Amino acid sequence: MTKPRIVLLHATPVAMDPIQKAFAAAWPEAETINLLDDGLSIDRAKSELLTEALIERFVDFGRYGLRMGADGILVTCSAFGPAIDRMIAEFPVPVLKPNEAMFRAAIESGKRIGMLATFAPAVVTMAQEFDDFVAETGAPVELETIVVDRAIELLRKGDAETHNQLVSARAPDFAEKDAIMLAHFSTSRAADLVRKAVSVPVFTAPDAAVERMKHLVLGDEAKTKARA
Repeated sequence: MTKPRIVLLHATPVAMDPIQKAFAAAWPEAETINLLDDGLSIDRAKSELLTEALIERFVDFGRYGLRMGADGILVTCSAFGPAIDRMIAEFPVPVLKPNEAMFRAAIESGKRIGMLATFAPAVVTMAQEFDDFVAETGAPVELETIVVDRAIELLRKGDAETHNQLVSARAPDFAEKDAIMLAHFSTSRAADLVRKAVSVPVFTAPDAAVERMKHLVLGDEAKTKARA
């Protein structure tokens, strides 16, 4: 049986290791292909808004993955929501937003959700996506976000230990929430320390995303065979 090919779209290299570990743990049978364009996150950080030019660049990135024979495409960067929406509408295979599955799990945990983020440009689109999921459920859920200063810069320089400490140090600010989300794939490195700092449920994007993608692709096996 041919392994399902899952193309991973990365806009920063710090997202790559967490999602590979999540696939190894939850879906080792999948064939994962990594595509990286770190210029996307660099240029997104320089732009106050997600421009049409950036959206189209990201969609082109996804089109390349589609031409590789992807059975599913998983985006690991949270700052390109509208571009992912366009791919979802255009592509004939499942395309998964990085935080969709995590949002769903957190919403099921309660009405007061805290989110620890490290990449500020991603927060606006993530908050909008969260609100969209809340609207689907009809539940009165509130989201509060903290952007942890300096953490992402240190991680990019290779200092994961300090990154994790900075993130976990802010977790007690959400100790009274019903759940905490670690906003980005890269932030999931801090999960163990965050869970030691608080007693509420802590959700990460990679683990939830792999389970969701597995469900989407295996549920579409007939379509996959038809394309072959």
